Amino acid sequence: MEAELKGILLRHTPDPEEVIAMAAKLCYSPSGIEDLKKKIKAKDQSVFVERLMKMHHESPIEHSSFTFAIEGISRACSHQLVRHRLASYSQQSQRYVSEESGFDYVIPKTIKGDRELEKYFINFMSRAQEAYNHIVRRLGEKGTKGESANQDARFVMPNACETKIMVTMNSRELLHFFRQRCCNRAQWEIRAVAIEMLSLVKRVSPTIFKSAGPSCLKGACPEGEYTCGKLKEVRSHFKKI
Repeated sequence: MEAELKGILLRHTPDPEEVIAMAAKLCYSPSGIEDLKKKIKAKDQSVFVERLMKMHHESPIEHSSFTFAIEGISRACSHQLVRHRLASYSQQSQRYVSEESGFDYVIPKTIKGDRELEKYFINFMSRAQEAYNHIVRRLGEKGTKGESANQDARFVMPNACETKIMVTMNSRELLHFFRQRCCNRAQWEIRAVAIEMLSLVKRVSPTIFKSAGPSCLKGACPEGEYTCGKLKEVRSHFKKI
C-alpha cells in the first residue's frame, strides 16, 4: 500500500524567542538570572532575535529545540535524514516490528507517471512481501521466531519500504538542515520532508525561521555550475511558506 508523508510537531521549547533572548543577553548583562528573566518577559523579543539572526550570532538559538514525528517516508529517505548528526532520532525497528501483515511503500513520482513502470514497481513490492513472509515462515518452522526471524527476513525489504521516525533538532541545526535539504538539488523526498518541517516550525517561531530555506534565499546559489537556475521561483515559493 502506498505511503503518504505526514509530519507532526510534537513538542518544542516553550517561548523559544524568550529563551534565545535570555541566552544572548546573559552574555553581556551584569543582571542576575531572575532579573534578566523578568525584563525579557516584560516585552516582545522578536525584534531582538531578528537582529541576532541578521548578525549571524547563532549560538544562542541552540537553546531552543523542536521534536517532530515523521511518517510515510521511505527507508531511502530516512538514511539521508540521519546523516544530520546534530540531532536525536528514534526510528521504528524492522527487527521488533514485523512486516508480515503488509508493508507500506513510497512510489517516486517519475514512476507513478508511467503506467507500465508503476505496475512493475507495485508487482516488485508484492514479490518482496512474499519473500519476506516466506522467510519468516520457514525460519519459524526451524525454530527461529519473533525478532530473530524478523531481523533476517528484513534483508529482502526494499528501500521504498515506509518508516516512521521521531527527530529532535535545535534551531541552529534546523536552519542548517533547511539550507541543505530545501534546495532544488536535494533529493525530492527529503526536500519534501524539509519543507514540511519548515512549515511547522514557522507557525510557532516565525522570527527564528523567517528567512529559513535553501541558501539561495540570502544570496547567490552556492551550487555553481550545478545550480537549478530557478532563483526567482525558489525565493517566491519560500516566501509563501
